[in-house]
Amino acid sequence: MSRRLLLARLFPPLRWWHLVDRSSLPRDLVAGAIGALIVLPQGIAFATLAGVAPEYGLYAAMVPTVVAALFGSSLHTVSGPTNAVSIMTFAALASLAVPGSPEYLRLAFTLAFLMGSFMLLLGLLRLGTLVNFISQPVIVGFMAGAGLLIVVSQLPALLGLPAEPGGGIAGALAQVAAQAAQIEPGALTVAAVTVAAGLGCRRWRPRWPHIVVAMLAGTAAAAAFDALARVSDGDSGLRYLDAIPRGLPPLSWPLHDLASLGELFGLAVALSIVALTQSVSIARAVALRSGQRIDGNQEFIGQGLSNIAAGFFSGLPVSASVNRSGPNFEAGAVTPLAAVFSALVLAAIVVAFAPAVRWLPQPAIAAVLLLAAISLIDVRRIRQTMAASRSEGGVLLLTLAATLVLRLDVAVLSGVAASLVFYLNRTSRPVMRSQVPDVRDPARTFVPLDKDRQECPQLKMLTIEGSIYFGAVDHVATHLDILREISPDQKHLLLLARNMNFVDVAGASLLAQEAARRRAGGGRLYLHGLRQNAESLMRRAGLLEAIGEENLFPTKDQAIAAIYERLDRQVCARCSARIFYECQAAAQAVRDEREREERDERDERGEASPNGG
Repeated sequence: MSRRLLLARLFPPLRWWHLVDRSSLPRDLVAGAIGALIVLPQGIAFATLAGVAPEYGLYAAMVPTVVAALFGSSLHTVSGPTNAVSIMTFAALASLAVPGSPEYLRLAFTLAFLMGSFMLLLGLLRLGTLVNFISQPVIVGFMAGAGLLIVVSQLPALLGLPAEPGGGIAGALAQVAAQAAQIEPGALTVAAVTVAAGLGCRRWRPRWPHIVVAMLAGTAAAAAFDALARVSDGDSGLRYLDAIPRGLPPLSWPLHDLASLGELFGLAVALSIVALTQSVSIARAVALRSGQRIDGNQEFIGQGLSNIAAGFFSGLPVSASVNRSGPNFEAGAVTPLAAVFSALVLAAIVVAFAPAVRWLPQPAIAAVLLLAAISLIDVRRIRQTMAASRSEGGVLLLTLAATLVLRLDVAVLSGVAASLVFYLNRTSRPVMRSQVPDVRDPARTFVPLDKDRQECPQLKMLTIEGSIYFGAVDHVATHLDILREISPDQKHLLLLARNMNFVDVAGASLLAQEAARRRAGGGRLYLHGLRQNAESLMRRAGLLEAIGEENLFPTKDQAIAAIYERLDRQVCARCSARIFYECQAAAQAVRDEREREERDERDERGEASPNGG
């Protein structure tokens, strides 16, 4: 069995090959053909977005897609060029080389290789949980920022204006404003038709590939404009893509310059984490619909090998594509062979019909990217986050703003750092509430202390909701000090520790110190419901002796019964709270004793009892 598991881990198709049969192959082939038609305009658009020639976006949807399908764990996820990873690639490399230049291409291949190597390492070390450290507000903010970057970067093509690289988002907006008088009506019309067709298809025909429909509509609108211009002996002003060469992806060598490895490493790490988060999220989302179980570490390995393949086969950095994975499942794909067929069909199209790309108008490509950008800006989730939590809303806005003005790796790390700061701030202040038994409840359940309830004058009962670790020690210690100052007569303290999630050495030392202070004041520290891991840590550290194992109680009834025996009876006699069963039992015993004494006195005097006996 172990040998089978090892072989399946080394070559994941062994896990699903039994699903391949005469009925699955035609379904996978149809889904693959649909996927190839979808990725054709997407690959061209995302290559433009990444700052390279259109063919490199198509190359990224060939070999990398096959590798990701064969070495991932998902049956339906399709990898390749994506809008988010493309814009990250452009933002990472635009300041290092001229987009589209040979040096820029080499850096793109190197970036893909470094990303793949880092992803593969995480998968082999089984560190798939690292993506959990990127919170949802960070991802939502980053994606919204990336969407806005796409919109701004495509404004020149949408308006028929010449694009000038550099200047950032503010410079791009300034350039568009300065050239407003040169806007081409034809380009704007083609872009509008493309966007309208895509949105309309998404609204009324959601099962259709809206990107393909939008591209066809934009191309038809451009052809109509050109025809009208020829009739009037004018120029439509539309720009078209250059023809791409026929052929399969050429080999590339991503390790040409060792100096660039160090320069790109930080960027590769940040981009890898974002791409992996996106890939695993997409795989899990599709798996919820298919009922499949996803292995996060295997997805890391698949994405890592896919990006390494992109580096050696002239591809851009890649990740799982939501625009292709969902339609792949809906088209009836059964196995990852659908993604393999998609790459093969795309390769055949490029070999046979590559020159036809020159008929695609640039405004339509820009409009397709605009549609992709719109899908990245999740307005509903942004509103939801802003309404639910001010701190998480702040993280979202910070990440969004950082994405617009900083390098993308710095933006992501800024969001992660802000999330961790807010998390540590929350966990460093565990909720501490005074508790009392509810005398109106026969079960005497413990409830928070309020103005309508009394507490024992000798015993403070306190619940801690959270963890007592090094970051929370000061807050907890301050609260305990205040309790001793404002309630000096409550010498005994019972900590209700069932909601105390975690205790480290610093927290255990604090409890031991509090036990010593309580003992010095004539009282004790008691713990109810202490978790096993905390008790074991305190015992190993030798700190449990300071509290005393006799002061640990598994149930509240046992704790109250034992503590009651140590209370000052004179104080109990003056207390009217009677919040414990033991208090009422003792009070009843006192009343019975008094009645017995009075009865004995009457008997001695020969008097009749008040009841007439």
